[in-house]
Parts: sequence; structure tokens; C-alpha cells
Amino acid sequence: MGNFFKMFFASLLAFVVITLLLLIVLIAVIGGLTSSKKTETGAKAVLVLDLGQLYHEQKQDNPLADLGTDEQYDIPGVYDLVRMIAHAGTDSSVKGIFIKCGSNVNGFSTSEEIRSSLLQFKKTGKFIYAYGDVIPQKAYYVANVADKIYCNPQGGVDWKGFAIEELFLKEALDKLEIEPQIFYAGKFKSATEPLREEKMTEANRLQTTELLNYLFNNLLNTTATERNLDSSTLRKCANEHLIRFASDALKYRLVDGLKYDDELKDEIKQRLKIGKYDMLNFVPIAKYANAVNFKKTGKDRIALVYAEGDIVDGKGNNSQIGGVTYRSYIRKARLDTDVKAIVIRINSGGGSSMASENLWREITVARKDKPVIISFGDVAASGGYYLSCNADKIFTESNTITGSIGVFSILPNMQKFFKNKLGITFDGVKTAPDADELSISKPLTEMQKRFFQNEVDSIYFTFKTRVSDGRKLDMAFVDSIGQGRVWMGENGLKLGLVDKIGGLQDAVDYAAKLVKSSDYRLMEYPEPKTLLDILLGQYKKSLSIQAVKDEIGEDNFRTFTTINHLKEMVGITQTRLPFDFSIN
Repeated sequence: MGNFFKMFFASLLAFVVITLLLLIVLIAVIGGLTSSKKTETGAKAVLVLDLGQLYHEQKQDNPLADLGTDEQYDIPGVYDLVRMIAHAGTDSSVKGIFIKCGSNVNGFSTSEEIRSSLLQFKKTGKFIYAYGDVIPQKAYYVANVADKIYCNPQGGVDWKGFAIEELFLKEALDKLEIEPQIFYAGKFKSATEPLREEKMTEANRLQTTELLNYLFNNLLNTTATERNLDSSTLRKCANEHLIRFASDALKYRLVDGLKYDDELKDEIKQRLKIGKYDMLNFVPIAKYANAVNFKKTGKDRIALVYAEGDIVDGKGNNSQIGGVTYRSYIRKARLDTDVKAIVIRINSGGGSSMASENLWREITVARKDKPVIISFGDVAASGGYYLSCNADKIFTESNTITGSIGVFSILPNMQKFFKNKLGITFDGVKTAPDADELSISKPLTEMQKRFFQNEVDSIYFTFKTRVSDGRKLDMAFVDSIGQGRVWMGENGLKLGLVDKIGGLQDAVDYAAKLVKSSDYRLMEYPEPKTLLDILLGQYKKSLSIQAVKDEIGEDNFRTFTTINHLKEMVGITQTRLPFDFSIN
């Protein structure tokens, strides 16, 4: 029997060792296949910038990069894109940029950063062409910097103004006999309106109208400047729907010509002085990222933390700002004596008030040891503004959505729905009167409702105090510009909510100046994912999300997202923007 066990455990040990060795070899092989290998830009290169590609704040790893096709690359982040365009301006192999502007899925602030970098590129004397079959307004906002803009002869330019359409669920909830039980502080805190109203309140209509007018005026003014047109004529074209066909876009000089794709490419060939039958060296921006070194290197270190998505308690996932996870990033940067300054990029409409408070605290502590600079992306509002308000300096784009200083909480009462619609009832026991106050199977008592409202009012007071202390503003003034109201970045500057208009590069430059360093490199957080993280986590999730979108369509997906957000907010006090700021 003893020999049996000896043989058994020896065989088991050998099996484990061989399995581990095979696993290591497998990982090494996969790692080798997917390892980043430098590509060549080639001569007379034209960078291709596709506005139909969504650029997140941080690079999105593609597990299929360099695996079987030359067209699979990691998708660069917004700041990567900005730095690459700047690098291309000094790269002798790059002769120009081609903007694919048939769509633009990026936010207005992201579009502004891309647009600003293109304007700087243009100063080098290199060309910029823009083309789309049909060019939507948000894409045109970026494309209007181009030397030449063309559209398909059977296409055109969408030029009819901006609109926001919100989804309201009150009547549906009434029919289902679901009572939302909403508690909020701030008359502009419109995040709960879809549940308690059948249409926009006047306060929400006011702030939304101002937001849309600002964005549309910006489109008109930048177009008038770049195209040498009159902004009042451009407004008239939208109001009277004068741009209906491609010929109208040409007539009113929104485009320089009507061309098919092959005609445009022939013109670029002529510009590059290459033969009619020669291939154009079009280099996708993601491929260019793999061909050049565009990141600054140096001895000093500046931490750069990308914070994008909903703010949630706990660790969160790849598309969220988990309170625990991001607190550890900031703390790690603070405790690292080699890190001279911390820059945090915020692109968030908020979320959990507790997580926002904890991140505010971590930034406040970090400031005692080193400068903390904040850069706002497309949106930095509600909880996204909360955690930022005590930084040393805040940078924002002029069209960033910010502010929204307000609080709300939701706890649905679904007792009648369960009983009358499904025939389900609930019963139980408890050791104290309010032990089950978070249950959705019964209505809150009047006392419990007062508890919830008092909690919301208390958090709102704390929020205002944080802003008042951090921004050195009078408490009454903070309340007057608070109440859940959203502001554009330019208005936020006038109100004292932010310090400077500028992008992430401006924030990094300011941080380097503060610590008197011209020789620095950036330590970016979250840190790059391992191969297994990418294959088993992020990529799997991105595939599942895309599958849902493909199946139900973009509009229905927005409805799905709205309902999903509602589910996540139940019972958790929120500092969050309205459900949906999708601008058409």
C-alpha cells in the first residue's frame, strides 16, 4: 500500500509540473504572437483619422492585434491620438491627414481636443482632407478645419441644428403600478425626471436649451471662421433647412466639391505627385501608434490617472470608476517618492456619492504631498465634479459638461406590481422597525421617507461645502449655481468652478511647470492589462455589449442603458447626471 501511495503522489506531482510547464509555454507562445512589434510608416504617408471610431480616454487593447491580419491594432486613447497628431507634424514621412467624417461617435469635448490638435498640425503646412458620403454636424465640427472638404455627389451635409430627446417612463410605471419613491436636492437635478414626470420640467428645459445653443453656436462660429462664411447665413441654412442635397452643401460652401471616393483619392495622389496606378500609403491612426514613439521620456515621473465611466462603490469594472480601485491608484502615486505630481483625467457623469466622497478625500490627502491637477473630458459633472473640486488646478474644454451639484436617491415600491400583475406577495420577520427599509416589496413609511430625504439633504450640504472650501466660493453662491444645474466648461470658468480652458496636454504641461521639470515621463493608471485579463475580461465584455447593440439597435440600446442605470441606482444615494445626454 505504501508503494501505491508513493507512485500515486509521484505521478500526481509529475502531472502538475508538466501541466504548469505546458501552461507557461502556451502563455509564452500567445504572448509572442500578440506582442507589439513595430510597423513601418512608409514614404509619403497619409494618416487616416476615422471619426466613426470611439476613442476612450485610455488605449483599448485588442487581443487580436498582430494576430493574422495587418489591420488589427490597439485602439489609441484620446491623449494618445493628440500626441500622435503632434508627432506627425514633425514626421517627414507623413505628408498629410485624411479625415473620414461620415460619422462621429465621440463626445464634444473629445472632438474639441482632436480638432485643436488638427489645427496645430495644419500650421506645419501639411494638408488635411476630409470626406464623407453624408457628413453629420458633429463630424463636420472637426472636419471644418480641413483644407478641403468633399462629400459624395449623392450624399450631402446634415445641417439642421442639434436636438436632445429624453425618455420618460412615468406613465409606464403608473400602468405597471410601480411607485419610484424619489428623493432629491436641487430643482435642476433632472436625473430623476424620467421616473417622476411625463415631460421636461421648465428648469431642465432651460439648462438643456442653453447647452444646445452653446454647442450649435460653437459649430456655426468655428465653421464661419474656418470656411470664411457668415454665421448668420449658416444659421439660416439650418432654420430654413436649405441644405437638403449635396448640391446645396456646395452652393453654400460647406464643402469644396462633390466627389466619389476614387476621385478624392486621385486628387490626393496628384497632391503627393505619385502615379495614377500607384497605391496611396494610407496609414490608420492605430497603425501609426504602433510605428512611432510619441510618448515623452525623462527621469522625473508624473502620474496620469484616467478616470472614465460611472463612479461606483467597490472595485468596479473596466468601464467604471471603482471607488476602491481608483483610491488605490491615487494613493500609490502619492506614496511613490519618485512621482512629482498627479494629473487625473475625469470623464464621468458621476454615480455613488460615497465613492465620490472617498475619492475627494484621497485627492485632498495627496495634495498635501504633491500637486494634483485635474483635466475634464466630455463630462465631469455631479460626482465627477465632487471628487475634483479640491484639486490644485482644474482644466476643462469650453464645451465640457460640468457642475450638476446636486443629489438624489431612488427606492421603488413594487408591492402592487408584484401582487396585482404577477400574483406575488411577500412576508417576513425583523428585529427592528426599519430593518427592511430598503425592501422594494413595500412602500416606505412617512418616517422612513423623512430619513431618506434628510440623508439626501445632508449629502447635498456636504457637496456644497466641498465646493465652497475647495473653490473658495461663498456657500450661498455655490447653492445658487448648484441645484443640480449643468454648465458648459466656458460658463464654469466664469463661475469659478474651474480654472483654465485647455486639454489634457495643457494639464500635464502645467503639472510639469509646477514641479519645475522639463525632463519627465508619465506613469499611466490603470496600468496595462495582462494578456489573460484582456482575453478573459475586457474583450469578452466588449463583444457581449456589441452583440446586444447589434441585436436591438442603437436607439433601443439607449433605452436598455437607461433602465440598467435605474437598476444600479436603487437604494444608493447618487451624485449623477441625467440619464441620457445623447445629442442628435
